[in-house]
Amino acid sequence: MNIIKTRKLGGLTVASLGLGCMGMTSTRKGPLKPKHEMINVLRAAVDMGVTLFDTAERYGPCINEELLGEGLAPVRDRILLATKFGYVIRDGVATHERDSRPESIRASADAALKRLRTDHIDLFYQHRGDPAVPIEEVAGVVAELIAQGKVKAFGLSEAPPEMIRRAHAVLPVAAVQSEYSLWHRDVEAAVLPTLRELGIGLVPFSPLGRGALAGTSPVLCELAQSKGITPSQLALAWLLHQGDNIVPIPGTTNVARLRENLGAVDIVLAPQDLAAINAVSSQVVEVATWNRC
Repeated sequence: MNIIKTRKLGGLTVASLGLGCMGMTSTRKGPLKPKHEMINVLRAAVDMGVTLFDTAERYGPCINEELLGEGLAPVRDRILLATKFGYVIRDGVATHERDSRPESIRASADAALKRLRTDHIDLFYQHRGDPAVPIEEVAGVVAELIAQGKVKAFGLSEAPPEMIRRAHAVLPVAAVQSEYSLWHRDVEAAVLPTLRELGIGLVPFSPLGRGALAGTSPVLCELAQSKGITPSQLALAWLLHQGDNIVPIPGTTNVARLRENLGAVDIVLAPQDLAAINAVSSQVVEVATWNRC
């Protein structure tokens, strides 16, 4: 399999599905898998056509960036790296304190470049807004990093419409990362219309409802089975049909699941399919389970 369909995130061209890598170094479900297995998944993703790999300074902390640096350095010219800044890491522990002071952003960028074993970050997100630092100032610092060649594009994570507009007025925002799935549709009210208006991409994290949509309610299973696909593929295909500025980043630590997810890019859903999925989406939220159908 090789993803040939591409989409735009601002000025970046990426394959229509990316890979969220946080779970490769943190998990709620048990012990971490060996590093060499995660590198195998990263390399398999590249071979299957994935180009956008998503990480953050906070994941690990820091060791997720190191994993991607080691695993993807040999294929760096074939992929795009996205990482995030804006949280305080103290004594090797990621805190919930936010810090987007100019000096902290610059330090985060330099440290990420070393861990990622690269000379530039393709997409540099503010992980969460910092109430103490105006977003205009944050955008200005990222603009400096772009001028220096350390960063290619600017992104925001979980930002409200007003913040997106203010940032975009200073420096074009390539993408906004937010949770979006059949299970979590809050962005549809105000964020998604804002992004469409401004020409900004949306990068949904947890596009499979934190795993629940992989084997969710009987109604979604029935729809998937009627098309000869899996619930995961149906959920991802639905998301891809919500706009050509949308690039989901499902995470996985399993090559077989990776291959399954990527099969969604070739699925065409007719208007009646989308209507049927929307009709049962509320039931999906109510009865979703962790069991696969």
